[in-house]
Amino acid sequence: MKTPELETPRLFLRPLSAEDAIQIQHIFPRWEIVRYLTASVPWPFPEAGAFHYVNNVALPTSENGTAWFWTLRRKEDPHTITGLICLSDEPDNNRGFWLVPEWQRKGYMTEASTAVTDFWFNTLGRERLRAPKASPNLASKKLSTTMGMRLIKTGKAAYVGGEMESELWEITRQEWNCR
Repeated sequence: MKTPELETPRLFLRPLSAEDAIQIQHIFPRWEIVRYLTASVPWPFPEAGAFHYVNNVALPTSENGTAWFWTLRRKEDPHTITGLICLSDEPDNNRGFWLVPEWQRKGYMTEASTAVTDFWFNTLGRERLRAPKASPNLASKKLSTTMGMRLIKTGKAAYVGGEMESELWEITRQEWNCR
């Protein structure tokens, strides 16, 4: 299934496109965004890093139907990207996101996560959603709790900010639809 446009009360979630790499390159390479992302994200972020990621990672997996990527855009400013959220068929890594710091702690990621999680369960028909995260990432953990997820596994993992305690959170379709 192709990535559809989604909408929340305050956001447009638009499918990622090649043209989005230009804005992403300007807003993404910030320590506040990358420090809790997987160590596969290069740091310092290369000059053409967003172009490479969008065109050689994200869009090909979208085209083959194993991942879905959306840019987050506030309805008041629909031309400006404020973050990214994605879903993936990758085992134990089904949802990931980032949001520019200026728009954090305003409920935008909760809105976006609600929309894409509902898409995961009720459009794609998946049975469970798992999301890994760095344990020190308190905002991400709070979002998982708010969404009704539960912690199922802990360990260590490599992040841009170094090796850290890591957590795996999960929710099933039945739990999602009963909340």
